[in-house]
Amino acid sequence: MQLNLHRLWIFMTVVECGGFSAAAQKLYLSQPSVSHQVRQLEQSLRATLIDRSGARIRLTPEGEVMLEYAKRVFLLADEAVAAIRQVSGLQTGKLVAGGTTTVGTYLLPPLLAAFRDRHPGIELGIQVGNGQRVERGLVDGEIGVAVLAGEPGAAQLVSEPILEDRLVLITQPGHRLSSRGRAEPADLAGELFLIREPGSSTRELQEQALETWGLEEAGRTEIWGPETIKQAVAAGLGVSLVSEHCVEQELADGRLAALEVLPAPKPRPIVLAHRRDRLLGPAEQAFIAMLRNVRSWPGINRLRSIS
Repeated sequence: MQLNLHRLWIFMTVVECGGFSAAAQKLYLSQPSVSHQVRQLEQSLRATLIDRSGARIRLTPEGEVMLEYAKRVFLLADEAVAAIRQVSGLQTGKLVAGGTTTVGTYLLPPLLAAFRDRHPGIELGIQVGNGQRVERGLVDGEIGVAVLAGEPGAAQLVSEPILEDRLVLITQPGHRLSSRGRAEPADLAGELFLIREPGSSTRELQEQALETWGLEEAGRTEIWGPETIKQAVAAGLGVSLVSEHCVEQELADGRLAALEVLPAPKPRPIVLAHRRDRLLGPAEQAFIAMLRNVRSWPGINRLRSIS
């Protein structure tokens, strides 16, 4: 039996889109055509891959197995394209870089802008998510290379440090402690701490800092993403620990204030990562080479120290 790769791709798209209609729109096909192609795939395998009995589609056990193999099939196809492009150099191609939320928002854009200046023919993209999401993208082959805050945990990935990042405690400018510039942990006992969502590497460091300061019982509430946290702190909703780099502009123009609290949170490494068994394309290899030459985090509106 030969596996029809076109039908397999349609099956993957249906799963990724969460339904036949959404997949049809993405593939520029009619919904009946998409349904027919998946039925044909199921008939050729003599197995039902998708349970259509509910309001939302669900994969059957056979479908779960097929999805994992489908990802591997198309990852291998991507590697074949990468191998061919190694011959053609960096005149054309595509680079999709992943980044954890803080890194992807504040570091990757200027890095990719610098890369584009060197290789204007390369199509660029960024995928941003928390640490768990970016690691999954690397493992599944959706992303070739990523920059993360903290070491990845997946065994399939290899990483190396390129920079460091530190957390700072930020408050509203008119906060009762802001004029002092520093605080003892005991001064913060009555504060509401705004913390990141589960799966975020920043969340882990926030919880470590609160434990170190003896504030495990302090009030806290979850907020997704550094930008929302900054707006919430500026509005007086609470205080938070965030990357020093994501508040550089706000601290400079007075929209936020920072407090020094000892002991200071431990710095975390900023690492580049990729799947250890992935054949990297020329664009990915060139981007990694550039990352290894980064000497400092970008300042406001510019990138420094890339040789």
